Amino acid sequence: MTSTSDSTTPPRIDWDSRAATFDEESDHGLRDPGVRRAWAARLRSWLPGRPGEVLDPGCGTGSLSLLAAEQGHRVTGVDLSPAMVALARAKLAGRDAVFHVGDAGAPPVGGQRFDAVLVRHVLWTLPEPGRVLARWRDLLRPGGRLVLVEGVWGSVTPVGIPADRLTELLAPLGGQVRVERLSDDPSLWGKEVDDERYAVVALPARPPVPKPAGP
Repeated sequence: MTSTSDSTTPPRIDWDSRAATFDEESDHGLRDPGVRRAWAARLRSWLPGRPGEVLDPGCGTGSLSLLAAEQGHRVTGVDLSPAMVALARAKLAGRDAVFHVGDAGAPPVGGQRFDAVLVRHVLWTLPEPGRVLARWRDLLRPGGRLVLVEGVWGSVTPVGIPADRLTELLAPLGGQVRVERLSDDPSLWGKEVDDERYAVVALPARPPVPKPAGP
């Protein structure tokens, strides 16, 4: 299955059953000091330079949330898996962070707005990614950004979103889009990889303000 269009149905994954071992992957748990430093450096270049509000939809066990918090940002994490959220709360205990059980595609954050929406390996699992991107855009403060880390994995039945497809999905939002290739940096993954891995930093245009209805 390839998740390369809005009509493709993503696979159903039991994330609760994977929570206990999720951090064993080098780029999930960031337990290796070199991998951790590599991700921290990337986040520093992707996120706003000043401390701000960061939303982490599909936060998993909170590894990127922790790096963002360590860089001074106030983090709100959302994940559909209660087991993942429990681990994230434990990992960031005492930090300026809150976590909610909920849909990453429609985060339950009310009227809260953010300086950045930080998402890693999540969009490909969600139906109607174009609509999800528009929702995330609407959660940004003026000048806010989307930081999207995605890729395509597997050779027999590949899954994911190619970079060119993601830039197509972002086009209706306007603004600036920068693609950063990550496949050639083994320090991020703890090993050499030969599949497509990348990050997109998007500064979308604000949606037009509706005109008031006439008399």
